[in-house]
Amino acid sequence: MLALQDVTLEVHRHEVVGLIGPNGAGKSTLVNVMTGFDRPTTGTVELGGRDVTAWPPHRRARAGLARTFQHSRSFRSMTVQENIEVAALGVRSGPGEARRRADELIALLGLEGVRDRPAAALAHGDERRLGVARALATHPRFVLMDEPAAGLPESEVPDFAAVVRDVRDGHEAGVLLIDHNMALVMDVCDRILVLDQGRTLAAGTPAEIRSNLDVAAAYLGESGAD
Repeated sequence: MLALQDVTLEVHRHEVVGLIGPNGAGKSTLVNVMTGFDRPTTGTVELGGRDVTAWPPHRRARAGLARTFQHSRSFRSMTVQENIEVAALGVRSGPGEARRRADELIALLGLEGVRDRPAAALAHGDERRLGVARALATHPRFVLMDEPAAGLPESEVPDFAAVVRDVRDGHEAGVLLIDHNMALVMDVCDRILVLDQGRTLAAGTPAEIRSNLDVAAAYLGESGAD
């Protein structure tokens, strides 16, 4: 059985593209293929017009492709500040620049109160924010966010939506957002792709996806358009 079949996804800079679908639809597999953690048996991955299908993850990262993970990949014994600085140093930033970058991202993501706390001691929501900060520390052209809002209290989702918009507008990056929070996806995404059993079920603007009967019935819990 193929995990993905005939799926085409484009993400441009200065836009947020949502990727939704049920568990097992192939969302994380697609992100792993795009970032080099999985190798496709057919098809290609292009970054800035270059075929990067054979490139390992670290080479894609240095070319401007960053990602967050469903499960934390932070250095557990290091502080929030140190984790972000290490991510910046990994793309050849100097120590001073890495420190300044960490300060900026800590402010952007509201991590001031846990700046000196080890990653292992973070609450789930702060851990998610740290993952986004580590991705942004690499000065990416594209950011792939895998369930970044999972575990965030609903009261904090609007603030996180503002962060996603800032990544698109202030950092001039393209964002691929995978999340089960439909309010967040519909609010911040310019386009949405819906996967079902490894295939594209639908693609379009949030309004078009919301009005799609198949999508509404399967994923949005609605009976159709308003």
